[in-house]
Amino acid sequence: MKQDFDVIVVGSGMTGGWAAKEFCEKGFKTLVIERGRHLDHPSSEYKDMQAPWQLENRGLASEIYDEEGRYRMLKTKKGKLKTESIQFFADEKEYPYSYPEDRPFMWTRGYHLGGRSLTWARVSLRFGPKDFEANTKDGHGIPWPIGYQDIAPWYDYVETFAGISGNKDGLPDQPEGIYQKPWKMSCAEEFVAKNIAKNLPNRHMIIGRTANMTEPTEIQTNLGRTKCQARSYCDRGCTFGGYFSALAATLPAARNTGNLTIVTDAIASSVDYDETTGKASGVTIIDAHTNEKRSYKARVVFLCASALGSVQILLNSKSKTFPHGLGNSSGALGHYIMDHFTGAMAGGTVPGFEDKYSYGRRPIGTYIPNFRHEKTDDVNFVRGYGFQGGGASRPKTGTTAKRVGIGAEVKDKAMQPAPWRFFTAMFGEMLPYYENFVSLHPSKKDKWGIPLLHIDAQIRDNERKMIVQAAKDVKQLLEAGGCTDIKVTEVPADKHIMVGARTHEMGGACMGDDPKQAVLNKWAQSHDVPNVFVTDGACMPSCSTQNPSLTYMAITARSADYAAKLMQQGKL
Repeated sequence: MKQDFDVIVVGSGMTGGWAAKEFCEKGFKTLVIERGRHLDHPSSEYKDMQAPWQLENRGLASEIYDEEGRYRMLKTKKGKLKTESIQFFADEKEYPYSYPEDRPFMWTRGYHLGGRSLTWARVSLRFGPKDFEANTKDGHGIPWPIGYQDIAPWYDYVETFAGISGNKDGLPDQPEGIYQKPWKMSCAEEFVAKNIAKNLPNRHMIIGRTANMTEPTEIQTNLGRTKCQARSYCDRGCTFGGYFSALAATLPAARNTGNLTIVTDAIASSVDYDETTGKASGVTIIDAHTNEKRSYKARVVFLCASALGSVQILLNSKSKTFPHGLGNSSGALGHYIMDHFTGAMAGGTVPGFEDKYSYGRRPIGTYIPNFRHEKTDDVNFVRGYGFQGGGASRPKTGTTAKRVGIGAEVKDKAMQPAPWRFFTAMFGEMLPYYENFVSLHPSKKDKWGIPLLHIDAQIRDNERKMIVQAAKDVKQLLEAGGCTDIKVTEVPADKHIMVGARTHEMGGACMGDDPKQAVLNKWAQSHDVPNVFVTDGACMPSCSTQNPSLTYMAITARSADYAAKLMQQGKL
């Protein structure tokens, strides 16, 4: 197999797929390195064509998975393990990492071609101008080296290709994008939204914006994709390609150019550094099955292995010039680890719609954008939170397809009037703390001899204060929305909140203008090693309140365009 390429992309998921597409379409021979197994699209591992009763054990695991710490992301509130998509998640027992005993961390990974783009929640929200200004304004973290105006055209670009459904709601702090037809709110959600708008004019509830297509374009259908079927089986893999994933969209587009090479079961252990040129020469991998080491060469390296995965590779890439990790002259590599968090939620009955029911299984909920951007006299924290949720008919018994029982009794119950419930939970912005960091474990290694990643991150006083206020706010929102029988849940101040539980880990190789503070510049390019770029969540200087994947995509497309121009000019 060929060993020399123009570009090496490490990781094949949300950002790796985008990097591969952009470079291949610009004519560069591109190698994608994926540590996990190969998957086709559609794949025999997809379970989206199975009804609930066709799943083994109705989609719940046997006792062998009951060990603490295994498949944390798939555990239900009652501790049961859902298995309908377990094949797309890494088992912590097989792929361990470490953390302090009193500060457990949830690191969710997908080791297969396409990565976590197969199982993401698909919420596709832009960051707004205030989000890019926050670090500078309140002094936390490293100031963003770019503003909304720099990334806006690239949001347009990735939304057009990916296929995002959403409504243009006219909210300045939640910018609009290039959208296909939005999903509709239910009758109960419309009731709540109209009442909130009437009673709390500065707060808005909108239908979510999601990467589930409603009006596929020619570009999308030419890739074999079609519109979302509203089955809500997304995390099982989608045979229709109805939601955006690397397997269904970016990797096929890259493959169509003839410039793409993919190697799977290849664990990137380090980026190779040439002391003479001051640049990266390529990437060394370990074969997952044979333990054989191989090195691939390239002019440019893009790390897209997930925030913590990319940082682990950089930390393990040691040389005479960089004894503490590649591109780490600032000492910031591994620091400013963030995630979103929750801790306040509420549910209430929506009166007056007992004779109505929902049809289909919409793939997106409702969203209340952050209304706490500006610090006011009634709060004692900075930043803020949004709320994500939705309304459901017969929430306690579920849809007819998931109800236990058979025959006429089930059908009769399905036709009986029942109340609607509305539920929503906070998504808080965690501040970028230097003290939240990852490092290589000094003694523990995985089965390939790579040091385990040690993760030490926790929410702090500012986030605890947010939770207290969010509990008050969510009660006020539901009351204003016309709900009754409202029940608020607030996580007590003495209860641990696990960072990583929202699967939006960010930071560790942040962008910033000052090379003494930041690992990367405004192009997500290493300050120290100019042909190395990191465009996944590791590059983020702050996490805002919005789901971040759309921003990762836009940053990756922007950085790939910049790197390609430098390559065409002979500068890289």
